[in-house]
Amino acid sequence: MPGSVLGTEVRRVEDPELLRGEATYVDNLPIPGAAHVAFVRSPFAHAEITGIDKTEAEQADGVLAVYTAADLDLPPVRQLMVVNSDCVRTPLATDRVRFVGDAVAAVVAETRAAAADAVELVDVDYEPLPVVADPEEALADDAPLQFPELGTNIAAGERDQVGAEILADADVVARARIENQRVAVVPMEGNAIAVEPGGGYLGGDYDLTIHVSTQMPHALWQVAAKQLRVDADRIHLVTPHVGGAFGGKVGMIAEHQVVVAAVQRLGRPVKWVETRSENMQAMPQSRAQVQYAELGLKSDGTITGLHCDVLGDCGAYAGFGGGFALGPTRLMSQGVYRIPKISFGAIAVLTNTTPTGAFRGAGRPEAAAMLERIIDVGAAELGMDPVELRRKNFLQPDQFPYRTLVGAKYDSGDYDLPLREALQIADYDELRKEQRQRIDAGETTLLGVGVSTYVEITGGGGDGEFAEVEMSDEGRATIKVGTSGHGQGHPTSFSMLASDALGIPLERIDFVQSDTAQVPRGGGTGGSRSLQIGGSAVREASERLVAKAKELAATKLEAAVEDIEVTGDGDLGVLGVPSARIGWAELAAYAAESGSRLAADTDFTPGGATFPFGAHVSVVEVDTETGKVTPIRHIAVDDCGRVLNPLLVRGQQHGGAVQGISQALWEHYTYDEDGNPSTGTLADYLVPSAMEVPMLEASNTETDSPLNPLGAKGIGESATIGATPAVQNAVVDAVRHLGVRHIDMPLTPQRVWQAIREAQDGRPADPWRDPPAAFATVPVRDAGSNPHADEAAV
Repeated sequence: MPGSVLGTEVRRVEDPELLRGEATYVDNLPIPGAAHVAFVRSPFAHAEITGIDKTEAEQADGVLAVYTAADLDLPPVRQLMVVNSDCVRTPLATDRVRFVGDAVAAVVAETRAAAADAVELVDVDYEPLPVVADPEEALADDAPLQFPELGTNIAAGERDQVGAEILADADVVARARIENQRVAVVPMEGNAIAVEPGGGYLGGDYDLTIHVSTQMPHALWQVAAKQLRVDADRIHLVTPHVGGAFGGKVGMIAEHQVVVAAVQRLGRPVKWVETRSENMQAMPQSRAQVQYAELGLKSDGTITGLHCDVLGDCGAYAGFGGGFALGPTRLMSQGVYRIPKISFGAIAVLTNTTPTGAFRGAGRPEAAAMLERIIDVGAAELGMDPVELRRKNFLQPDQFPYRTLVGAKYDSGDYDLPLREALQIADYDELRKEQRQRIDAGETTLLGVGVSTYVEITGGGGDGEFAEVEMSDEGRATIKVGTSGHGQGHPTSFSMLASDALGIPLERIDFVQSDTAQVPRGGGTGGSRSLQIGGSAVREASERLVAKAKELAATKLEAAVEDIEVTGDGDLGVLGVPSARIGWAELAAYAAESGSRLAADTDFTPGGATFPFGAHVSVVEVDTETGKVTPIRHIAVDDCGRVLNPLLVRGQQHGGAVQGISQALWEHYTYDEDGNPSTGTLADYLVPSAMEVPMLEASNTETDSPLNPLGAKGIGESATIGATPAVQNAVVDAVRHLGVRHIDMPLTPQRVWQAIREAQDGRPADPWRDPPAAFATVPVRDAGSNPHADEAAV
């Protein structure tokens, strides 16, 4: 039998279709007679709705209907995670709007242009209300309340019982207030949905056919059935190609509900494809944390304790991203270090801004950024090399599996392994020499070297995954999976697993996903779960298929089952008898003759969440005269357990690192004091092109996980988590000798220049500010239970 394809670089089998322009997205599906929806969105961040006049819009050419909340009477939006069930959001606003872009009415018209024109004819009367767009200001006693009945803007909050003992043993306490700024998701394709009555152009006996751009089609399918109060089998949901998601396309959103309702009322197909301006205003944004970190250290660098207060901005309607402070940010707050005492407080606060949600990492990048930044602050306080400080406090390989103080159970790890590799690739000592030479020569373009080491959680939640593998009488295998890939390489990686088990080439394997008529259940794609859970399911289903095939072959070839082997060239044969062989196609036909399929399925459940880790080194140049930062090298060494396809892993590392670098240097979604977006277009919101990003030097170490048969961990979010703090640390490192102690992200020329000038003037900014008093008022977490610490909370 030839060598295994696993562990080798295999080009993506799905790319030819994409490169030839043959891919189908929601917007180019051949749906005859589809009407179009456009939404009337609030221009105010906070206002009462005192009246809506839709008469003129209803009479406009091509308009089929104009709907308000009163017309549709839809149930509240069901968020993927609930921060506060009292902060109800209806699909169309009823009496009040709470952010710029809040949907107030929907126009359905024959064409997209007619719908857009009619939106301008809907007359909405607003009575503006006071606005709060800053999460710290939202905690003030006189801040305008988003839900007056709550009596507070705190959607949720809890804290550990903080005692003086947390930092009492420290010789030095490093303190910093750290902003992990709000960012937009900005996928190439925004949200999109097209709904048809009946079976639609695909056919079939259904009440509705839904085509939707989503990461989790089966979850959306079930929610849609519940909201429509129909059996899920009466709905056919299909996800075509998805033009990017990054966490921004989970759950059934408000606009989805309105489109479905319009189809039910009009009895014809209806489509909505989000415009770029809508996407920038209304797709949930992310990060949006203010972190107050205090790290206790002995004079030799030993960590004695960590205290954190983290403020998560929910935006409007208790967006679940605000709850990441309570969940995954807390869960990963210990990072890769031995920390004997940890205290953590968190508040999810309401503001008049776009609701927050998931974005590549969902709470874990925020934890790593906070911890890695305060480690560097601590190293500067001690006059210690940041690499030395990290190494002194790493958890050691013989400590795994390891239960952290905040409840995460790390499966396996060797945290110095990727750091050694990253430092060797970077030639760290030479970089430090060059840095000193530039300083001594009085150069104005300085070199900064930043390091980050991280651990994150993937495959959490405790859910399993479905897979089926079926062989046809043509000798072709079909894989059906419950994950829903949208660029990660699932058709390639899953086909490699089936090919390895079945002994057939990838060219004889077909791949099916994201269709509820063909795949009965599935968890979708998110949290870097796909290979370790979905891939393990494919492997298990393939092995079951081989076992079934061996039984059939044994009967056909009149041999013992234990003597049957997969030959590797598309046959099964008898050990030691080269002439006794039977092909997969013949076996499938033989099974069909007996009234059965040559197929096997499984629902694989992992042994727990896995914890990838790694080390990044960023090298930047900082122009001290202008404040401009130029990233010149970025080294990423990420450990995702066993590597199935190095090419796919590198692709995920490159994409993740670029998004992490971009947050550190450029991206920031901001609002003015009235809650109006200041960076609401791609002319103002800075997304980098290939010109701004340095060449990425990506490599891997491999530390297998014992929790799934592949030994795999997630890779989709790792490089984002590692990149951001490495770049931030590098920029501060470049100007630290000037007296700069901390600069918040994004590290814009203006911020860097100002920090340098303040330090040179003898008034360097203090990175610390006392956290809001509200942290002392939230409930104390029960010491006997950790509701947010278990991996299932992620």
